[in-house]
Amino acid sequence: MAEMRYREALNLAIREEMRLNRDVMIMGEDIGVFNGAFKVTEGLLEEFGESRVRDTPISENTIVGMGVGAAMVGLRPIVEIMTINFSLLAMDQIVNHMAPIHYMFGAQAKVPMVVRMPQGAGHQLAATHSHSLEAFFMHVPGLLVATPSTPADAKGLLKAAIRDDNPVIFIEHETLYGMKGEVPEDPNFLVPFGKAEVRREGTDVTIVGISRMAVTALEAAEILAERGISAEVIDPRTLRPLDLDTILRSVQKTNRVVLAEEGWPHGGVGANITALIQEQAFDYLDAPIQRVAGADVPMPYSKPLEQAAFPHAENIVAGALATFNTGDRV
Repeated sequence: MAEMRYREALNLAIREEMRLNRDVMIMGEDIGVFNGAFKVTEGLLEEFGESRVRDTPISENTIVGMGVGAAMVGLRPIVEIMTINFSLLAMDQIVNHMAPIHYMFGAQAKVPMVVRMPQGAGHQLAATHSHSLEAFFMHVPGLLVATPSTPADAKGLLKAAIRDDNPVIFIEHETLYGMKGEVPEDPNFLVPFGKAEVRREGTDVTIVGISRMAVTALEAAEILAERGISAEVIDPRTLRPLDLDTILRSVQKTNRVVLAEEGWPHGGVGANITALIQEQAFDYLDAPIQRVAGADVPMPYSKPLEQAAFPHAENIVAGALATFNTGDRV
């Protein structure tokens, strides 16, 4: 084990996979000479050269389309998009090509590629750089969707994504890039898709946290513990496939659920998981499921307004308390 930052764990994953397999390459805006907008690709150009670390023009749809073509002819491209909001410019390639080609061609072609992109608020980057759009991609059949919240998962999930024969949307969080944690140095360390992690055991209420909200949920669990409430925190890690079994087992134990996400509430990840729990574990619920999500507004630039527009630990605490019908609020 070695302690490293989230961004360093991602860099290590890419570096290891490029060393292990010459078909792995990476492309994107400013990833080479500039080392990436968030320095995730630092040093890769010097080690692997311009043929495998390719700076591209500012054209997201073209970049992803190049990745699709490269994957179809045998490479394993990693495409970096500078922020998840910019991926909207590439939705034609992602939704109409990257996701369905394997099915449209009767499995004669496959698209083993990864599209990496950061998301999330808290840096005063306003509405075109700060949203959390994982629900957009979770909606699309044919895509795998990962949302790692720790440095270890960042490495293990990215390596698993690069080796997978399916197209993967790999969503990082800007606020987590500087987070430190223990990361296995084994070059074959993988985190499997479709396997949630119970970050904290508990008996009174289940909190499911998506992306950064898995970290925020742990902060909320500490506050709840001071009030005598034992919260179980689950980090799904991947949204497609979703490890619903782990969530349902927790619900059967605690009988109360809070879904925490940073994205918009209408049609969000929490709405989907809430429906699944209602369908498959309704008889175990002792209270309505509580959803904690970002405000249903474009992300403000103003720092106070931005802080109010995405969830914090106290919002998750309030959601958990609401499941006990105590009337208590933070």
